Amino acid sequence: MDQLANGNFLLELLIDPETGGSLLYDQVSNTLVSIKSGKKFSLIESVPRIILEVNQRILKSGIHREYDSYFNYIDHYQKDAVLSDYSENNLPGITKDEIRRLHESVIKEITEEMSVILDIGCGNGWASKKLIPSGKKVISMDISSDNPVRAVREERHENHAGLIADAYNIPLKEASVDCIIASEVLEHVPDPETLITGLINLLKHKGKLIITVPYDEKIEYNLCVHCNRPTPRFAHLHSFDENNIGRFILEKGITWKSKRFINKYLLQIRSHVILKFLPFSYWKHIDNLFNSLFRKPMRLQLVIIKS
Repeated sequence: MDQLANGNFLLELLIDPETGGSLLYDQVSNTLVSIKSGKKFSLIESVPRIILEVNQRILKSGIHREYDSYFNYIDHYQKDAVLSDYSENNLPGITKDEIRRLHESVIKEITEEMSVILDIGCGNGWASKKLIPSGKKVISMDISSDNPVRAVREERHENHAGLIADAYNIPLKEASVDCIIASEVLEHVPDPETLITGLINLLKHKGKLIITVPYDEKIEYNLCVHCNRPTPRFAHLHSFDENNIGRFILEKGITWKSKRFINKYLLQIRSHVILKFLPFSYWKHIDNLFNSLFRKPMRLQLVIIKS
C-alpha cells in the first residue's frame, strides 16, 4: 500500500469501470488489479490511471457532426495538459481575480457535512488547496496524467488523492461522494447530458454537483492547420445560459438552481485593484448590482442537489 499512502481512502471507493468490480493493490507489480477481470491498472507516482483504452469513445458534438469530423477527447486532453500552463503564475491580475472569485463561489456551496469531494478537470489542483485544510477528503481527477500527479505532488496529504480517469467512465462506486466540482468542464465535452447523468449517479443522497461554465459565450472559430476545418477557440464546444442548460437536467429526483455572476464591465474598469480586498460576501453584492444594471455576466453557476 506504500504507493497509495497519500490518499489511500480512494482505494475503498475505486472500481473497475468495465466490470464494476473492486480493485486490489498488488504491491509486487505496483498496480491495481480488478478482482473480476484480473486487468491491471498502473500507478503514476501513487496516482491510479484507470482509463478504458479500448473504450476511447469518439463522440461527436454539434460542430463535429456539421463538418463530419471526429473528436478523440481523451487523446486531445492528454496532449492539452502537456502544452497548457495551469499554474496561474503568469496570468494578469485581472484574470487572477476573476478566477479567484469563481473559485470562491464554488467553495461557498460546499457545506460542513460534506466529506468526500471529487474535483473533475482538476487543472492545477486549486480545490484541494482550498478544501483539505478544512478537513475534506479531495480527489483531484483529470483525464490527463500530468494534472492529478502534479496536484498531489504539490499538496501531499492523507486526505488528498489523485485520479487519472475519463469523466464519462469514472471508476468510483455509485453514491460514493458528497460533492462533485465540474468547474469550466462542461463546455469542453461532446455530450454534456450524458456526463451530467453519470456524475449525478456518483453522488450520495443530498449530494451536490457544482458546475461553472462561461455565460452565453460567443464561440469564435479558427481554421485548423491540420484538417482545414473550423475549430473552436479554447476547445469550447457549447455555449450555455440559464435557459438552455436546463435541458440537460430535466429528470426526476433532482433539484437545481443557477446564478449569473462576474460582471464583465466590473472587470473592465479594473475594479479588482480595490475590490480584491473585499471578502466574497461583500464583493458578490457589488457584482450583483452591476449585473442588474448591465447584464453582462461572464460565468454561470449551476448547483444540482440529488434527492
